[in-house]
Amino acid sequence: MNTAAVLSQFQAAGVETCFHDRHIEPQIYAGLNGSNWSLKDYEARGGYQALRKMLGLGEGAEAMTQDQVIATVKESGLRGRGGAGFPTGLKWSFMPRQFPGQKYLVCNSDEGEPGTCKDRDILMFNPHIVIEGMIIAAYAMGISVGYNYIHGEIFQVYNRFEAALEEARAAGYLGDEILGSSFSFQLHAHHGFGAYICGEETALLESLEGKKGQPRFKPPFPASFGLYGKPTTINNTETFAAVPWIIRNGGASYLACGKPNNGGTKIYSVSGDVEKPGNYEVPMGTPFAKLLELAGGVRQGRQLKAVIPGGSSSPVLPAAIMMECTMDYDSIAKAGSMLGSGAVIVMDDSRCMVESLKRLSYFYMHESCGQCTPCREGTGWLWRLVDRIHRGEGHPADMDVLDSVASNIMGRTICALGDAAAMPVRAMVKHFRPEFEALIQKTNPQTAASA
Repeated sequence: MNTAAVLSQFQAAGVETCFHDRHIEPQIYAGLNGSNWSLKDYEARGGYQALRKMLGLGEGAEAMTQDQVIATVKESGLRGRGGAGFPTGLKWSFMPRQFPGQKYLVCNSDEGEPGTCKDRDILMFNPHIVIEGMIIAAYAMGISVGYNYIHGEIFQVYNRFEAALEEARAAGYLGDEILGSSFSFQLHAHHGFGAYICGEETALLESLEGKKGQPRFKPPFPASFGLYGKPTTINNTETFAAVPWIIRNGGASYLACGKPNNGGTKIYSVSGDVEKPGNYEVPMGTPFAKLLELAGGVRQGRQLKAVIPGGSSSPVLPAAIMMECTMDYDSIAKAGSMLGSGAVIVMDDSRCMVESLKRLSYFYMHESCGQCTPCREGTGWLWRLVDRIHRGEGHPADMDVLDSVASNIMGRTICALGDAAAMPVRAMVKHFRPEFEALIQKTNPQTAASA
């Protein structure tokens, strides 16, 4: 695979991806240049030292116990970077370590959320940090087999991860009796086929098992009944990538990088109407205004109108609200949205919110797996209603119908895709209702007057 060709794709689109000097205290992207992804390069940056520390391989060093590893991750304040933000150490503690049969560890690299492109950069340009993080997690939970499920539409990334796995196996970091210890761990890559729904953890497990990727009913939860019916822990790519730094430097140091309950750094994929779109790694709690500044600000001559702070499934926030936020789970939640995957979609004052919602609604209608009636039928209703308004054939009552349909989808489906489709609609109607109503009145004044 030609790394230069991969980089040229970004350059041709005017995107710097993660290679710039505007990160703040980076931990995952630190020292990357696009070509130094190999094992030798990773070791030169201190790679696999966390694993050695955990196994007690230094002179006079003692191996960490499983409880010590989990306690360190809990102390760090690391929260899942895939979207939900669940405390990672707490999640690891749910794994029944004394379970007598096989247990599994799974990395969710099915990065399909619109606006999100952070995980593919990690896997492409720093794959060994994910491998090391998964080895540490497997040790902490007493797991001997793991899988990395990689989005099928980024096959070159899958190939890169496979190459890194071969390097790690050859060096003794993976396989039986790792580095001469009594701990063994086998790690495999698995590629999906581009289905957005397989980013939902139970649909991912179904796909891993060779079945149609559709979500499962919960409970039972994966910690007790996961892959092949065995206890399974699933974390996001960026979550695993954060673990080596934590073990190397301590949980307290990681927490100090962020803010209480929001430890460490976070990678934000900033796209939309900014001068310098790309991935930015900054400490949790960084003001949004600072992140926007790092991305070059809103494109020249325009004003900030709105921001989708956590990928397309998170509710949009008007500029005035967003400019008061800091980039962490609690601040964004308090403002009425979600940090989600960290995909920050910036929208300037040239954007039609009706057209923007139409594009989002079409995506969720297209990606619904069809298993649940409210989602299968409701996402189509949402798109058709917004499309009708955008085409100039809307009715004043459509606004209330939109909100009603969205309300009847939320909380009534097996997985969160239905909620993901409904939340952008409700937020758009809440914050930009006059824009929808003005379009109805402008294009169909007689209908508006008779309502």
